[in-house]
Amino acid sequence: MFDNVNTVELAVFTALFVAVSALGFVAARWRRPDTLDHLDEWGLGGRNFGSWITWFLIGGDLYTAYTFVAVPALVFGAGAIGFFAVPYTIVVYPIVFLVLIRLWSVSHVHGFVTPADFVRARHGSSTLALLVAITGIVATMPYIALQLVGIEAVLKAMGVTGHIPIIVAFTILAAYTYNSGLRAPALIAFVKDTLIYIVIIVAVIVIPYKLGGWDEIFGAAEAKFKASPNPGDGVILAGPAQLQYATLALGSALALFLYPHSITGVLASRDRNVIKRNMAALPAYSFILGLLALLGYMAIAAGITPITNDAGKADSNTIVPLLFSEMFPSWFAGVAFAAIGIGALVPAAIMSIAAANLWTRNIYKEYLNKDATPKQEARSSKLASLVVKVGALLAILALDPQFSIDLQLIGGIIILQTLPAVALGLYTRWFHRWALIAGWVAGMAVGFWTTYQIQQKLFNADGTITVVKEHFGGSGFPLAELGFDTTSSIYAGFLALLANLVVCAVGTLILRVTKAPEGIDRTKPDEYFADQDDPRLRDIAGVMN
Repeated sequence: MFDNVNTVELAVFTALFVAVSALGFVAARWRRPDTLDHLDEWGLGGRNFGSWITWFLIGGDLYTAYTFVAVPALVFGAGAIGFFAVPYTIVVYPIVFLVLIRLWSVSHVHGFVTPADFVRARHGSSTLALLVAITGIVATMPYIALQLVGIEAVLKAMGVTGHIPIIVAFTILAAYTYNSGLRAPALIAFVKDTLIYIVIIVAVIVIPYKLGGWDEIFGAAEAKFKASPNPGDGVILAGPAQLQYATLALGSALALFLYPHSITGVLASRDRNVIKRNMAALPAYSFILGLLALLGYMAIAAGITPITNDAGKADSNTIVPLLFSEMFPSWFAGVAFAAIGIGALVPAAIMSIAAANLWTRNIYKEYLNKDATPKQEARSSKLASLVVKVGALLAILALDPQFSIDLQLIGGIIILQTLPAVALGLYTRWFHRWALIAGWVAGMAVGFWTTYQIQQKLFNADGTITVVKEHFGGSGFPLAELGFDTTSSIYAGFLALLANLVVCAVGTLILRVTKAPEGIDRTKPDEYFADQDDPRLRDIAGVMN
């Protein structure tokens, strides 16, 4: 388990990891309320986070450890297509700007903790709310598991193998999340983001200098992709891949703030202005993401070879840790590894809390214990957060990590199917509740069918093509499968969402004609504009000492 370990890297990594974990336990006393036995406090941090805390919290939540290893890995393997993450994290903030402040207002008036709470009140349908809750939990689970991929890649680069270190890391994570709730990742996010910024700024200065400059880096990347038999690889995006790139970026942007963990960070904000300032400032993270993506080209120029896993496959997720290990002195490589490892703790904690809140509010309280007290709700969420983490850990230990990545891909497609009920529901109640359910079913069916048809192909040097996976091999659905005479592909989630919206619209028209009963809307138009000082806002459980 510890063969050929770089002791300096491991020592620095361990010291920082332990220090941050201790900070997670201390967080229970940070901005201490009278009690943590309430979802407003344990699950939403008292709903009182200001601009700086929210900026670090949401940034630490959205830009995960997997992002820091997977985006450069995709650029390393395929080139320009890997940069799709940059435009989608830019366009997302204007898209969600007005949506999120409306959600914040109505949620604070009614005490909503989850997006499914809002759906239940807005559309008057417990079934639709249940579907939204289940969708959120299912989409989040593999996302939590993938944070382990980032930690695992770092451990491999240091020479540490086996599952015990990962189990220990997630046990510590589970303990301080149970103890401190959302305050733990909020406090740790300051450290995580500071380390990430330092590491990336140093990397884009030091590594290009050592490699001979950007001309050498891009030259090496261009030479590699010119020699690649895959026509889609390249420093410049190939024509047939442009539609997939655009729809993938747009679809990912629409999905990002539908994830329950993203909404959790927003609902924890103090007022509408905090959200507005953050939507304006968060694109700074996109700048860092663009620099991160360039690490893929740097790894090509540095001649980095990915570590081969137990199945004999090259693990491209290891290229960034290996690059840091080769280019930095051991002590700073340890700092960089700690930044990636800690980068897994923040989103994993928030994701598990968000999934646990969905379970408690929209399944446990709705169907199992309608008279649950706030203390019982908090206890249910704490226990559920442990179960979610254990499930994610078992998934990554039992399954091929590549399969978990495919599950996350599917997760992004299915979370998109909540857009009509949640995002559009914040602006209109025109869609009938039964049509929204039918649209959800249609979107799920199309999403499953399209991803099932996608093959993962290997382009050989002799011009032949080997099918590596028959099904669930990516996110780009070939338009030729629909009868179009083209080699272009489109993001499968985009097609699924279109099917969802069409069914919602047609179904609503039919149900209006048949005068099918509509649910009761428990929200009022002016509640979507309520702010911090509005007397209608519900008091939270805890009071600051």
